[in-house]
Amino acid sequence: MLPDLREPLVRQLAESDLPRRRWRAADDDGGLWLFESVEGDGEQWAIRQIEIDAHRRVHRYWWRHLQDEHGFLTDQALEIWELTEISQEAFDSVWELAG
Repeated sequence: MLPDLREPLVRQLAESDLPRRRWRAADDDGGLWLFESVEGDGEQWAIRQIEIDAHRRVHRYWWRHLQDEHGFLTDQALEIWELTEISQEAFDSVWELAG
């Protein structure tokens, strides 16, 4: 796998003092997606992401683990009008359980 050139930017955003927001979405296959984002250039960018597929396999992505054979941290701004905002506690509890 080639080195991911996004790592320095994602790390910079993740380690910044910028306010965070958390989101969830479900897909048509029964999967669940959770994101933690920060704003940059007027858009929300994912800095942490959890994917739970229909078989309940969990994959986590962040600046230290941007991609693997299952997927990757999204490289597009989040389309927040398609997402539901969730609490920090809800996101963090799933993040820790998935770790």
